[in-house]
Amino acid sequence: MRLLFLLALLVPCVYSLSVIIPEKTVDCYYEELEKGEKMTISYQVSDGANLEIDFFIKNPRGDTLLNTVKTTANSHSFSADHAGRYIYCFSNDSPSSTEKRVTFNIHENIQKIQDSLKEHTDPLEREIAELAESIFAVKAEQEYIVVRERQHRDTAESTNSRVKWWSIAQLALLVSVCFWQVYYLKRFFEVKRAV
Repeated sequence: MRLLFLLALLVPCVYSLSVIIPEKTVDCYYEELEKGEKMTISYQVSDGANLEIDFFIKNPRGDTLLNTVKTTANSHSFSADHAGRYIYCFSNDSPSSTEKRVTFNIHENIQKIQDSLKEHTDPLEREIAELAESIFAVKAEQEYIVVRERQHRDTAESTNSRVKWWSIAQLALLVSVCFWQVYYLKRFFEVKRAV
């Protein structure tokens, strides 16, 4: 019974979101953390021009814990030094920005759960908790791979469309040149009689 309760605690610890951030906006989210809790945020820009976004994290006092500029994908971990609301934001505020799709995963409180498991559980329950953590890591990696596959598929479809239209344009040019040559040669061999 205790094992099921501990597994139920692990289930809501990881979640994934995919959001569209319009140009020239900052999109913020928050998590309520207790002092000492660990949180990991991994994100990836999957659609939009340049595939770059700015990211920052602020603690409850308003101090910036982390600030990254123009990154495509990254993962950040931190431990809460104060209890309260930690704000993390994606900024699509660059001068040449367009609408971008950002997929991000939040892993929180796993360290706290693991510490309680180490103190109060038998080896079997600890192994199950480690397997659950491995599953979360595999899930995060799978979501990353899905985003990368979507990017590559979009690139391949775009390239395919360009090649198709380029081939159609070449075919039209070839047919028009053939008709022009036939017309020109036909006129060249026509006999002009003066009456």
